[in-house]
Order: sequence, then C-alpha cells, then structure tokens
Amino acid sequence: MIVTLTLNPSLDRTIEVARLSRGELNRASAARLDPGGKGVNVSRALAAHGVATRAVVPCGGPEGEQLTALLRQEGIDVVAVAVAGHTRSNVSLVEPDGTVTKINEPGGSLLPDDLARVEEAVLDAAAGADWVVASGSLPPGVPDGSYAGLGRRLGELGVRFAVDSSGPALGAALAARPALVKPNREELAESVGFGIHTVADAIEAAHRMRAAGAATVLASLGADGAVLVDGRGVRWGESPVDRGRSTVGAGDAMLAGFLAAGETGADDLTEALSWGAAAVRLPGSRMPGPSDVDRTAVLVPATPDRTRHLRGPLQDDRTEQSR
Repeated sequence: MIVTLTLNPSLDRTIEVARLSRGELNRASAARLDPGGKGVNVSRALAAHGVATRAVVPCGGPEGEQLTALLRQEGIDVVAVAVAGHTRSNVSLVEPDGTVTKINEPGGSLLPDDLARVEEAVLDAAAGADWVVASGSLPPGVPDGSYAGLGRRLGELGVRFAVDSSGPALGAALAARPALVKPNREELAESVGFGIHTVADAIEAAHRMRAAGAATVLASLGADGAVLVDGRGVRWGESPVDRGRSTVGAGDAMLAGFLAAGETGADDLTEALSWGAAAVRLPGSRMPGPSDVDRTAVLVPATPDRTRHLRGPLQDDRTEQSR
C-alpha cells in the first residue's frame, strides 16, 4: 500500500486551443476536468496500474466534494479531511506544440487544527503501508517544517517517507532523513545553490541532497530524462518523446512508476522513465495506464553520460500542477 498526502489539492481544468492569443477570443478544441495536486496524481497513476493506494486530502467547500467524487470515480481509496478553507481550482491552456500556460489558485489556508487532523489521518492511513508520499506545495498558513515533522513520526512507525516539494519545505524535510526525494532540475538548483547545466551537475547536486539527509534522490531532468542516486550508486536514463501533448503531472507519474517498481520487482528507473514519458504523451493531467507505457523506448546506459548538456524545458516538469 502506498499512501499519498496532498496538502494543496485542486480541481484541474485543461483546455486545448489551436493557438493562445492574448486579449482575443480563444475557442477550445477540447476540455477535461481532473482531480489535481501532486500526491493525487501519484495515487491516480498507481491506481491505473492496479497498485494499492490511498489518498489523504484536505477538502473544503463544493470544490472539495467534487474532488473527492472524481477520485472515487477512478477507484481510489480517499481519506477526505473536512477543513474550513476551500479547495483550489487550476486552469491549464494547452497548445498543439505542447506549450502549457497554467493559472493556479493559491488554495485556502489550513488552520492549525485542520493541519493536525490531516496529519493524524495520514498516520492512521499509514498503518501497514509501505510508503507515505508527501507531495506538492504547502498551502497558506502551513509551517515550512510540516513535512519534516510528519516524516519523523512516520520514521518512528517504520514507514518509508518520500517527499516531492520545493523551497523551504523541501529543505526542512531533508532533516527528517526521508527515504526518497524527487526534485526536478529547478528544485535541484535551488536546493544546492548552483545551476544544473549538465548530467554531472545533476549528479553532484543529488549527492549533496543525500549528504543533507535523503537516502535516495530521483531527479527529473525534463527532456533529458532522470538521474537516480542512492546507496547502490549512480544511474541516468531517458525515454525520448517525439511529440508531447502535456508535461502536466509528468513528474508525478515518474514518481509513481518508481514506487510501483518496488511493489512489482521491476527496474525502478525504467518504470519511472516510462511512466513519466507516457504522461507527456497524454492530454492535460491524465495519468497513464498500462497500455500507455512503452518500456522499450527507455535508454539506461551502463555509464551515465556526465558531460551531456541539458536541453530546454520541452518536457520539463516545472509545469506540474503541484507547485
């Protein structure tokens, strides 16, 4: 069982347009509404592959009720914690070349009592779980050390803790010695204080994150694949995508694939890369199922190409809906 926590979930409306023109009437060619937020996406991807998962989400107002209903429609076991604030709504405008323009609401504040009840819900849900994954930005009013505090309590229970966040929340979480962190290229640079321009830079940054407390670092590099650094050593791989439709949620799918490999015995980096690439080929924030995943396209050389210069953000997961 893999439990996910999304402190700042959302309703995500994706609108496809032929061309985005500012200040003009833009007609949609397609639209869809999905439950959103990074941990929510991890659970959605896991559920689509038949991996047992439970999603803990604070829910407020009619949007929170709709979020819960959408998740249950996807067969996800939801622990919905009623809170005083509102659940946010996000909009993604997607152009044919894969360019995504996002408008994210900040989300409602979580009061201290709300946060305490959410944390207790996670600890209850974690009974017998293999992993607890805390993903995404912290809503207004939540202390930067919240993930770290939760991680320490989970460590006392013997439950592995994974974190996919950014900024001070990620930095504080490293002190709780998480079993896994999944930064993207931008978050790697922010964490270590230098630019990530090559695969070697990414590897060095991942080593520094391990020295700061993380047992394993899975760093997504957008179009340049991912670096995996753990106690076994260093691996790098990629899964090229000829024509991407949306990068929203690609990093979440990558994390889900990595975690699912631990449940099935598959190669963890191959699963991570193939699930992430599959998400890029899908519209909006749709999560890939088994028929979407192409493991034959994954390339994991025996020796990482450390001199490789990283390209632009074509498949960079900086557009993930979590942040």
